[in-house]
Amino acid sequence: MRLLPLLLSAIMMSASLTELAAGQPGSAGQAASNDHAAELAGKAHQAMAAGRFDQAEAAYLELAKIEPNIAELYSNLGAVYFQEGKLDEAIDALRHALRLKPSQVKVKTLLAICLAESGHSAEALPGLEAGFRSTAEPEGNPIKRQCGLELLRVYTVLHRDADAVAISLALNEAYPDDPETLYETGRIYGNFTYLTMLKLHDKAPDSVWMLQARAEAQESEKQFDLALASFENVLRLEPRRPGAHYRMGRVYLARFEQLHDAKDRDQAADQFAAELATDPLNGNAAYELAQIQYDLGNLDQARQQFESLIERRPEFEQARVGLAGILIEIQKPDEAVTQLKHATELDPNDEVAWYRLARALRMTGDQQGQRKAIAEFQRLHAIESGRVARAGILSEAGQLTPQKIGDLTQP
Repeated sequence: MRLLPLLLSAIMMSASLTELAAGQPGSAGQAASNDHAAELAGKAHQAMAAGRFDQAEAAYLELAKIEPNIAELYSNLGAVYFQEGKLDEAIDALRHALRLKPSQVKVKTLLAICLAESGHSAEALPGLEAGFRSTAEPEGNPIKRQCGLELLRVYTVLHRDADAVAISLALNEAYPDDPETLYETGRIYGNFTYLTMLKLHDKAPDSVWMLQARAEAQESEKQFDLALASFENVLRLEPRRPGAHYRMGRVYLARFEQLHDAKDRDQAADQFAAELATDPLNGNAAYELAQIQYDLGNLDQARQQFESLIERRPEFEQARVGLAGILIEIQKPDEAVTQLKHATELDPNDEVAWYRLARALRMTGDQQGQRKAIAEFQRLHAIESGRVARAGILSEAGQLTPQKIGDLTQP
C-alpha cells in the first residue's frame, strides 16, 4: 500500500471534535455519550496521524456504534483500512460514507484507488480519470500523481495501451524528476514499443519497415555485422531509402570505436557521403563527415564542411561547437567565441560548449567572461548533465557523435 498523507489528512475530520455532539445535550446521559464520542474521535485521530492504524480502526469502529450517521467517520475508517491493506473493508466503508454524504470528492478518489488496487479496474476508471484531471488541488498534493500511476496500471489491464502512453506523457510533464513516475512510464513506453513492433512483424514481416526495425534493434545491441546485413537488405528493397546509409555509417563508426580498424571509419565516411547523395538535406550525415575530417586532422576541410552545414542549418548547435574547436586550434578565438555564444543559447546544458567558450575567452583576454563560462561548465559537469534531443541534432534517424571535452586542463 502507498501512504498518501496529504490525501488522508484531507479526508480526515479537521473540524472541532464537538461536531460529533452537535446541538445541546438533552440530558446528563446524552452529555456523557457526547463526551465519550469526542474522546474516541480524538484517540482515533491521533492514532491515525501517528500511523497506529490498528488503534485508529478500533476507535472508529467503537465510535460508529455511538454515531452511525456521520459520513466523515466512515471516510476516516476507509482510509485506515486502506493503510492496513484491507481493501474490501475500505471499499465498503468508503461507499457507506458516500451514501451518507455524496459530495465528498476526495473520498471518491480514494475509493477509485482502492478499487484499482483490488483488481476492479473498469469500476475504478471513472474515479481515477476524474482525480487525475482535477485542477483544484494545491501544489504538491499527491492525489493527481497517485491517480496517474493507478491509471497506468488500469489502462494496461484493460489493454488501452494508447491511453496508457498518453497518461505517461502527462505524468512525465507534471513530475519530470520523480523516480517512481520515471520507472512506471518507462515500462509503459517499452511495452507499447514491443506491442507495436510485434504487430508490425505479424502484419508485414517482409516489409522494408520490419527490416529496418530489425536492423536498428541489432544496432542497439551492438551486433554490428548483423545490423549492417539488415540495412543492406533494406537498401536492396528500397535503394534510395532515406536514413539507411546514415544508419549504416553510424554502425561502422560504432565498430570503429570498439575495434579501432581505420577501414571502418573509411566505410562510415562512404556511407555518410552516400546518404547526402540520396538526401542532401541530411544535416547529421554532413556533420559526421565534417567530424571525421576533424578527427583525421584535416582542419581546413572540416572547417569548410562545418561552415557549410551551419549556413544551411543555423540551429545545428553541435556543428557550431565543432567549428569553434577548429577556430580555437587555428588561433581565431574571437570567431570561436561568436560560435560558442550562439551554441550556448541553443543548448544551455552543453558542457562542452561552455568549456570551449572558457578557453576561447581566455585567449581573448576576457577574464570575467572566462570565469563565468568555466563556472557554468563546472556546474554542468558536476551534475553530469545528460544530452537530450535538440533542434538539429536528432532531426533525422540516429544519434550523433558528440563533441568531446578532451583533456580537462583548466581553461
